[in-house]
Amino acid sequence: MFHRLRSFVILSSILIVSATAYSQDLAKPVSKVTLADGDSIVFLGDSITHQCLYTQYVEDFLYTRFPTKRFKIHNAGVGGARAWDALARFDADVAAYKPKYVTILIGMNDGSYQPFNQDVFDTYKQDMTELLSRLDGIGAISIPMTPTMFDSRASTLGKRERDPAMLREYNSVLTYYGTWLRELATDEGRGFVDMWGPLNNITFEQRKKDANFTLIKDAVHPDAPGQVVMATAIITDLGFPRQVSNIRVSTAANGKPTATVSGGILTDLNVSTDTVSFTWKANSLPWVVPAEAHPGAVLTKLGHKLSKESLEIHGLAPGRYEMKIDDEVVGIYTNVQLARHIELQENPKTPQHEQAAKVAELNQQRNAGPVLSMRGQWSQFQRYARAKRTSEAEPDNEAAAEELKKWTTQIEGMENRVAEFNAAAKLIEDEIYKVNQPVSRKYLIKRVK
Repeated sequence: MFHRLRSFVILSSILIVSATAYSQDLAKPVSKVTLADGDSIVFLGDSITHQCLYTQYVEDFLYTRFPTKRFKIHNAGVGGARAWDALARFDADVAAYKPKYVTILIGMNDGSYQPFNQDVFDTYKQDMTELLSRLDGIGAISIPMTPTMFDSRASTLGKRERDPAMLREYNSVLTYYGTWLRELATDEGRGFVDMWGPLNNITFEQRKKDANFTLIKDAVHPDAPGQVVMATAIITDLGFPRQVSNIRVSTAANGKPTATVSGGILTDLNVSTDTVSFTWKANSLPWVVPAEAHPGAVLTKLGHKLSKESLEIHGLAPGRYEMKIDDEVVGIYTNVQLARHIELQENPKTPQHEQAAKVAELNQQRNAGPVLSMRGQWSQFQRYARAKRTSEAEPDNEAAAEELKKWTTQIEGMENRVAEFNAAAKLIEDEIYKVNQPVSRKYLIKRVK
């Protein structure tokens, strides 16, 4: 009996030690992005990144959530790009920006818009693996993201004819690519964002109410609301702070008014049975997206989940209360509503919301202007790189040689033009950093009935 017990203890110890040693060898995926002032972020991708939409909305979040930090943000998306194309422009369009983090949204084109093909997938796998290796080589933290959704129903309703087998199967091809990428990111301890799941899940739920619902009218490129879904996936999956502020006004045990807060500094608190006033300086602003993208904010509950400005006041006499911020009326609430808590982040009358909306407006100008123009230069470079590859593979092909000559001429002076567009984008960003700074606001909550 003693020998059996001793053998059992020894075996258990071996198993525990082995399991512990094995677990210590396993990589942990990146769970949280940590950004310091001056850090560089690159959004690498294809046409969906080239659209300058989900990237723009993430920028809006960063500008308003971290107003005291200035990041170097670079859009590196090119329409039609595959993983190979990202490698072809890697040095000048990615490495040159010395990124701390690089998100990667590539795969929609790599599947070649056909049912699953092993050779096609192997090419994608090889090029994506090399891309990740090159990011490791420059010390960047890579954040692969699944390809987005292919909306076969939207494609069927459109005018473009597609192979029926492709329509039935391509969205599954994309989730296969994304699942492989997730396993690789997990095994290698990289960041990861699921783009495919949120887009598909919201579409499925909404089609229970409206069979024609889509976030992707052309089946491939998410519209502005769909790009908000993508932006919220990034903010959620990468562990960014989800709340702007919380203010709770109540009465302490000694009978004196007290305020418990997070996300800012509250001073000058005065409380009576029918009036509350204080000065509040928040650390950040709410996340606001442009009007055309707002349906996506509603679908994702963006404000409540990722940008909450909560205010809770206890001990008020029964009645209705007018709330003013900087002498402007922003709403009327009952004492019961105020005791439960109200949320201000989506109230367009608040000066904080107005500030954030101005940030979004300026950033929209930045992206639709110089950033998009800069990406057009890289589209030309992509044609050049592809022509060069073809010409080198087929040295006797005169048409290929002519194509290369054409695009070689086209990209002459490109480096200077890219620098000019980046400089123009920075000028607008300078304006953003003047607008996005939180200021002290005077709150007055007074009974009106």
